[in-house]
Amino acid sequence: MNRKILAVLLAMMMSTALFAGCGSGQSTPGPVPVKGKIILSTTTSTEDSGLLEYILPAFTTEMGWEVDVVAVGTGAALQMGRDGQADVLLVHALADEIKFVEEGYGEKRYDVMYNDFVIVGPKDGAIRHNGDASATFKIIAEDNLPFVSRGDDSGTHKKELSIWQGLGIEPESNANYIEVGQGMGATIGVAAEMDACTLSDRATWLTYPNKGNLVIVCEKDKELLNYYGVIPVSASVNSQINTEGGQAFADWITGKSAQDLIGTFGVEEFGEPLFTPNA
Repeated sequence: MNRKILAVLLAMMMSTALFAGCGSGQSTPGPVPVKGKIILSTTTSTEDSGLLEYILPAFTTEMGWEVDVVAVGTGAALQMGRDGQADVLLVHALADEIKFVEEGYGEKRYDVMYNDFVIVGPKDGAIRHNGDASATFKIIAEDNLPFVSRGDDSGTHKKELSIWQGLGIEPESNANYIEVGQGMGATIGVAAEMDACTLSDRATWLTYPNKGNLVIVCEKDKELLNYYGVIPVSASVNSQINTEGGQAFADWITGKSAQDLIGTFGVEEFGEPLFTPNA
């Protein structure tokens, strides 16, 4: 079933359960009239995985706000917030998110969900499946294995750099290390063409169609957990910020309706949710 249709149907079913009185004869409320648009700046993983396509129709139906999505790396999304070019952010780089709020650009950060990162590489390559991210990166560096980095200041890129830093390794010392400056899906595509390793969020990896010879070579290390937060941009940034719509999105995505939707996304196709709600 089309994800947009399924999301709307689920939203209607939850609305019925919430508002319809048992035997009261009350009718289920229809969609809320459209109030306007908001600009959501978010990571490419929420777009590439299909999550936004799955949940946003329900947001518009229930809250009355249409959404223009700008999917970029987390660093670029946060900069859009600083520049007053977005009303609300959905991102995954906790330290930078906290700094964004502390500097006065965001009203508050709210937990939304989490998934995890995976390291992928050639099926018949030098790395065998394991649960130690640091050890895997060390092998990549010591053996000069091809590695494709997003190189775009995204949450995924920041996580990759933090692992290298923890090992005291300069990734550029590997002659086969390249930065592509692209989103997650495009980065996986380059890695597949090169038969190279890369770091990906699990949701985008599972939903990306052309994996070539790549498989997961490292997963389920606590170091690879990946938390997402939502931040309404502060009205103090400029007079054009849609604070009402931005806050409505934050309230909705951390509420029961959206959290239930997030918890069902991916179950039909993969047997488990691609994101775990944790608002």
